[in-house]
Amino acid sequence: MGAGSRTGRALAGAASAAGAAVVLAGPDPRKLEWTAGELSGPTEVIALDLADERSIAESAGLVGRFDHLVSTAAMPANGPLKDLEPADIQRAFSAKVIGPLLLAKHLAGQVSEGGSFTFFSGVAAWRPAPARTVMAATNGALAFLVQALAVELAPVRVNAVSPGIVDSGSWDGLGADKEAFLREVAERNPARRVGSPEDLVKAVFYAVDNPYVTGTVLHVDGGGRFA
Repeated sequence: MGAGSRTGRALAGAASAAGAAVVLAGPDPRKLEWTAGELSGPTEVIALDLADERSIAESAGLVGRFDHLVSTAAMPANGPLKDLEPADIQRAFSAKVIGPLLLAKHLAGQVSEGGSFTFFSGVAAWRPAPARTVMAATNGALAFLVQALAVELAPVRVNAVSPGIVDSGSWDGLGADKEAFLREVAERNPARRVGSPEDLVKAVFYAVDNPYVTGTVLHVDGGGRFA
C-alpha cells in the first residue's frame, strides 16, 4: 500500500529485486503503473482506497494468498487546531488507523504461514509539535494498534516502522529552505544525519524477515525522538 510514494517505490523495487512477486496497491492507478514500470519481476496493480471498506474487501478477493503486506499510506491533516476540517481528520485516520484495521480484518485470513503486516507510524507520536496534533494522534494510535493486532491475529505477525525526518520528497514543498531544514535536523539528531528511503527499506525487511518480531515499533529516526 502506498506504492506511488518515493518510499513505496523504493520498497517495491527492493522486494522485486529480491525475487518477490509484488502487488502494488493505492488510490491512484497512474502512480502505481509508474512504479510497476520500474520493476523487473512479476507485478500486479490494484486500485485500493483505505477510506472505503468495500474497496478493501474487493481487493482482498483479487489478491488471494500472500506472504507480507506493507503499508506506507498517509494522508496528513496538518495545521492549527482552529483550521482543521473534520473531513481531513477523518482521511488522516482512515490512512493510518481505520484503514490498517480494515486491511487486517479482510486480509488476515489470506496470509501465508510466517507472513506479516507492516505499517508505517511516525516520529510525531513521540515528538509532537504545534500544528501536528492529528499526525501525532494517528501515528500514536497505529503504534498501539499493531500491539493489539499482533495478539489477536497471532501467529500472523504485525509490526510498525516509525520514520523520523526522511528525505523522501515530502519536504520538497519547502523549496529553497529544504536544505537548511534538513541540515538543522541532521545537526540535532544523535545520528548526525537525516534518513533516506533506503533506511526505511532495511527496517521493513528486518520486520518482514525476523520470525520472532511482532507487536513491535521499529524507530528509524536517527534518535530524533530524543533530540
